[in-house]
Amino acid sequence: MRSMTRYVDEDLQGAEFRECDLTGARLIGVVMQDAVIDGLVTNLVVNGVEVTGYVEAELDRRHPVRVLIRSGDLADLREASRQLHAGWAATIERIRRTPGIERRSVNDEWSAVQTMRHLVFVHDSWFRRCCLGSTELFTPMGVGPTVEPYRGAHGLDLSLDPSLDEIVSVRDAQTAELEAWLDEVTAVRLAARAPVPDDDVWPPYARGRSVRQCLSTVLNETFEHHGFCVRDLDLIEAQDTQ
Repeated sequence: MRSMTRYVDEDLQGAEFRECDLTGARLIGVVMQDAVIDGLVTNLVVNGVEVTGYVEAELDRRHPVRVLIRSGDLADLREASRQLHAGWAATIERIRRTPGIERRSVNDEWSAVQTMRHLVFVHDSWFRRCCLGSTELFTPMGVGPTVEPYRGAHGLDLSLDPSLDEIVSVRDAQTAELEAWLDEVTAVRLAARAPVPDDDVWPPYARGRSVRQCLSTVLNETFEHHGFCVRDLDLIEAQDTQ
């Protein structure tokens, strides 16, 4: 284990920490104004107050679908899937009103088409592979993780540059597949151990999880990446009006 790096009397204005593990980090006597924290945050204490509960409650108020995603009730999960699909459909229509915006990005984030291509990969890996036990190759247009050897593995073709219509067509088919499965799956099946194939294909850490946990990853990824996409579209449109 590396010892924790200590920064004392450093000027970190404008610093960016991307894909970093800050577990156990301590910020003492700092000035933090106009800061943005975006990630998996739990047990966050600010000036002696544990604020995670407040943040989670506010996110649930703004996005009630989050509550449905966490539910153990099948009717809620089906409704969550429907709402997520409707939200993405509305955003795709928004994208179509400004041709070319789907390939633009801000702050080194994925563009809209890259985000949707990542969800193609999420469906293949966390749903087909982990919930269904599929050993089929992934959809070539999918965009996987940046870590090797998974970035371009198991059927992914990094040279592809599909159109918005091609990506939407694949995503619509995947959504229909998921919703058809949700219409038939039982609570017993959801609680069962996920039938993750015994090989080294992504995600390597899914073994031992339940089908419900793997489904939760699919739904959460669909929700979170929609939020990222909308956030960046807002930023792009704001830049264009300046």
